[in-house]
Amino acid sequence: MKKSEKQSKKAIEIFKRVLPSPFTIAILLTVLTLIIAQFLTKPAGTSHGQYFLTLIGSWEEGLWDNSGGGLYFAFQMMLILVLGHILALSPAIERIINALLKYCTTTASSVVVVSIGAISMGLLNWGLGLIFGAIIARKVGEKFALENKAVNYGLIGAAGYVTMMVWHGGLSGSATTKSMEEGYIPALMQQMNIAGEFPTSIPFEQTIGSSMNIVLTLACVIIVPTFLYIFAKKTKIESVPQFKKTNAAQIEATQVQYKGAERLDHSKTLGIGLGLSILLIGIYKAIAYDGQSSLGFIQLNFINLMFLGLSLTLHKTINNFTLALQEAIGDISGILIQFPFYFGILALMKSSGLIVLFSDSITSIANAYTLPLFTFFSAGVVNFFVPSGGGQWAIQGPIIIETAQQLGADLPKTILAMAYGDQLTNMLQPFWALPLLGITQLKPQQLLPYTFLLFIVGVIIFGIGLLIF
Repeated sequence: MKKSEKQSKKAIEIFKRVLPSPFTIAILLTVLTLIIAQFLTKPAGTSHGQYFLTLIGSWEEGLWDNSGGGLYFAFQMMLILVLGHILALSPAIERIINALLKYCTTTASSVVVVSIGAISMGLLNWGLGLIFGAIIARKVGEKFALENKAVNYGLIGAAGYVTMMVWHGGLSGSATTKSMEEGYIPALMQQMNIAGEFPTSIPFEQTIGSSMNIVLTLACVIIVPTFLYIFAKKTKIESVPQFKKTNAAQIEATQVQYKGAERLDHSKTLGIGLGLSILLIGIYKAIAYDGQSSLGFIQLNFINLMFLGLSLTLHKTINNFTLALQEAIGDISGILIQFPFYFGILALMKSSGLIVLFSDSITSIANAYTLPLFTFFSAGVVNFFVPSGGGQWAIQGPIIIETAQQLGADLPKTILAMAYGDQLTNMLQPFWALPLLGITQLKPQQLLPYTFLLFIVGVIIFGIGLLIF
């Protein structure tokens, strides 16, 4: 057995022993945040008991956060995962994915196809990239299982998840797109009671369209698939994937004879007509969109609307759609309960001032040149506790803007640095891997040894980029 293969197997065994389930990680992070906040942020004159109760109150309020970034956002995410999986179960989409699968003959070729596809979709929209990467990784596993061929399914899953390593530098990045909105930055700073002269907006060409971001994005598109290909060639940890396969053909086969009102459930006219009507509504909204970014209409609600319309159209009947829904609904079980816990952690960090303490401790030692690099690292740390890019930007963004202005640092570059740090530690924080784990039926221990290696690759790419640009 090759040395690299032995090392890979050893790493997987270590992860199996030390890594608990993602939900357990969320609970442990909650307890850790409580302890840190209790001893580092307690106001003078307040007893530990009183402050602990205050923190618990903030955590409980955060659990049921009904703001746009709270439970509403959680439900949006659950819909995009379920509707995306329903869409993938349709015969038409399965034929398209099967066309790509022709090039997936080995682990090495598969990781290239999956990673390039996932990265491409993620740069357009993070939700699209996440669901596409998960679905195509699942389809690759099904192909090898059907052919009874061995493959490194965990590595293929990591290739599908790599979209979350690049998304924040793409067209749907929270920090960059919000900064483009005219008047957003002064309003944000005023809301946080931070005085000063701030730019009204940061235009597209200074962040997403900047030469630094374009070069680093291209570097990811080239280097990451190449790394995965070489790694797959050097390691042969392979087995035949094992899972229950449910596809569109099986869904069609479960249809029964119908009569009376049941005809509506099986009516192609009703199913296709409803689906096309929803698609037309989405197209109209896209044409009528008037925003800072030409693709700014591609938000979660728009994606869900289009997924719903496409799913109904391609499944042809409401009955087929419902059968696919029953298969897909299990994908959200993990994320359903974990979202509130991370909302609670976010509330703890915000109310206690812990996130300000974390950011200030790193940026306080920076200068105009090193601030983007230190911001990159601090954002990576914060992402462990606040895995939502939008949520992280809302509370860390004002700190970054104020510090950059005080030091005379490059503000657009510093914003991108936060985006890079936020996205990169997704390779270590398994929260956003939950949808992929649900769809692929992989376990965290099968995925994270490889995403850890991708994390190292990302540190090199983005770290060097922030230093030389």
